[in-house]
Amino acid sequence: MTLRIGLDLGSTAIKMVLAEGGDTLWRAQTATAPGQEFLAQRLIGEALRGLGLGPEQVGGVAVTGYGKKLFAAATKNIDEITANAAGVFKLSGGRARTVINIGGQDVKIIALTPDGRVDDFRMNDKCAAGTGRFFELAARLLDAPLGDFGALSRAAQNDLELNSTCVVFAESEIVSLLARGAGREDVVRALNVSVARRVAALMGRARPEGPVYLDGGPARNGGLVEALEEELMAEVTVLEEPQFTVAFGAALSLEE
Repeated sequence: MTLRIGLDLGSTAIKMVLAEGGDTLWRAQTATAPGQEFLAQRLIGEALRGLGLGPEQVGGVAVTGYGKKLFAAATKNIDEITANAAGVFKLSGGRARTVINIGGQDVKIIALTPDGRVDDFRMNDKCAAGTGRFFELAARLLDAPLGDFGALSRAAQNDLELNSTCVVFAESEIVSLLARGAGREDVVRALNVSVARRVAALMGRARPEGPVYLDGGPARNGGLVEALEEELMAEVTVLEEPQFTVAFGAALSLEE
């Protein structure tokens, strides 16, 4: 058994995938904090112990994400765009043609060729409004986990507008709406619609090519998926455990 490990050292979370070929054997994550290499090594150690395996059975470690240069034991460093494309293309069975990744501090749109290579990509240049950190902040303010945002959004009764492109001002908007008596459900739907519109604006006038996949932690928000489908006028698919697709793609790169 030859194992490959992919690490995504992101701005808000460290994700680890231990894979054999195209199969994931173990996945785990932890919040990003000082000492990223130690935290990543701990995730790897827990995975190996959990599977009853030894470090000698690991054929390589590929690292991506904001902190990829901080992992000195890396076999390979790979950029996030390439890792993201590879992971989604493999997990989608080769169907994906457009990938929307909402990370901790940015939003990326990646166009894929029919054989899974990166054809083009766009990245937001705004503040963190609309990113994973933005949703984490909103979840705290609303005292609701991200996994509940889909149900809350569907229960909304009133249309609200959130216009801020900066996370600091967006926080003030949310606090102000709540202080004026707005329901959590209405605020959540406004959040989802606001982010979906930003993604659509980043994509531009062209409709997304082929099957569209959403990944990153916020992809677990079903209300965001529905808002994106309405804005893009296209079906949006979310893979199982969408926050791990980039780490999985990094692991795949060691098979090349």
